[in-house]
Amino acid sequence: MKMIFNNLNIGFRYFSLVSIFILMASCNDSKQDNHLTPIFDGETLQGWHTLGGEATYRVENGEIVGTTVANTPNTFLATDSLYTDFILELDFKTDSVSNSGVQIRSNSFPWYRNGIVHGYQVEIDPSKRAWSGGIYDEKRRKWLHPLEGNPEAQQAYKPNDWNHYRIEAIGDTIKTWINGIPAAHLIDNMTNEGFIALQVHSIGKRGKPGVDIRWKNLEFITKDVSSYSKSISLAPIITKNQLTFQEKKDGWQMLWDGKTTNGWRGAKLEEFPETGWEIEDGVLTVLASGGGESEAVGDIVTKKLYGDFEMKTDFKITEGANSGIKYYVDTELNKGEGSSIGLEFQILDDERHPDAKLGNHEGSRTVGSLYDLIQADTNKHMNAIGEWNTAHIVSKENNVEHWLNGIKVLEYERGSEDFLKLVSESKYKDWPNFGLLEKGNILLQDHGDRVSFKNIKIKTYEQAE
Repeated sequence: MKMIFNNLNIGFRYFSLVSIFILMASCNDSKQDNHLTPIFDGETLQGWHTLGGEATYRVENGEIVGTTVANTPNTFLATDSLYTDFILELDFKTDSVSNSGVQIRSNSFPWYRNGIVHGYQVEIDPSKRAWSGGIYDEKRRKWLHPLEGNPEAQQAYKPNDWNHYRIEAIGDTIKTWINGIPAAHLIDNMTNEGFIALQVHSIGKRGKPGVDIRWKNLEFITKDVSSYSKSISLAPIITKNQLTFQEKKDGWQMLWDGKTTNGWRGAKLEEFPETGWEIEDGVLTVLASGGGESEAVGDIVTKKLYGDFEMKTDFKITEGANSGIKYYVDTELNKGEGSSIGLEFQILDDERHPDAKLGNHEGSRTVGSLYDLIQADTNKHMNAIGEWNTAHIVSKENNVEHWLNGIKVLEYERGSEDFLKLVSESKYKDWPNFGLLEKGNILLQDHGDRVSFKNIKIKTYEQAE
């Protein structure tokens, strides 16, 4: 009897443990099955609105149907709400030629190219290229994560049939799967909030109007998102201090490697300053010193000289800060007090720094301006203090443009009569041939305030010296 009782006791405990495991698995399955909520009610387009072109959207048999229209730009059906972190799952179907996509963390601002939709797009690409599931940056940086080197994902797309996307956007990481196959793994922090949108692509002259793109079963989660995240087998593509796919294709190079001082020196030194500039977590920062223009550790410049070029960098300022990016700099011109001499893309807190109201030409010391010469467009957009902004300088055959956050804010011609007149009226009037060098250094300015830089890149149109 004792043996029988012990056996029964062991059996009962085994049965109890198995029951607990089954119950736990059942709960987990239930949690996984029920964590998604609809983002589309299956009957109306309530909570959505159309942006861009004139392609049409309708609801049919529980599906959102977008239809191509001739002679109209890209059209988007966007959510009324904005989202940060989320996991989105959906099904889509298109023909064998109609390009489309799913926008995530995307926006439409009046200041950005008259409200054009821009942001991350999970591509729907039925062409022979087969990059469905790749990540494209709509109306900004173009391709960030194509499907080159991922043949399994390229082959996962089913033409003229329903396909399934899983899209995770958590923090600075975006991951995608197409029909269960890992497609993209991107780490990028340009945008952390925006709407979700479905795209009907413009079709051009050769495209076919009246083609339908269909979406259904649009569901997502926006709470406790990390607990539902799935691991992915793909190595991440990281954009911080790296060239994007499109930039490599277009001939850009890194001007700063994100880790060392290689390629840079003090403007009045043979090597990089020993103090006053900090490199931490891929960010180059001039530390606050409370001093004035180049009175502390001083400016830094590229060791190479550049002629025709494009240069861009992300920058972040602190409250009341002043700095600048100078180009066509001759470090031999000014060995005394103050900064080295060159044309300057002004970096400034316009609201708090007194320089914004100074200058020999009205407004010419505000952010984005050609310092002391030409005021930047007053409709420019500057992100809040502590957020990153992007400066972009283009100089080709003496034609120069300043861009701020993707928008051109001024343009001028080096050496023109107008330019020479402006110089003669400025603080630079006593410097011979100011701004007319064929080649010069590029400079990041120390003006006594804490200012940070990252993603410093250059594209040259001739060999640097």
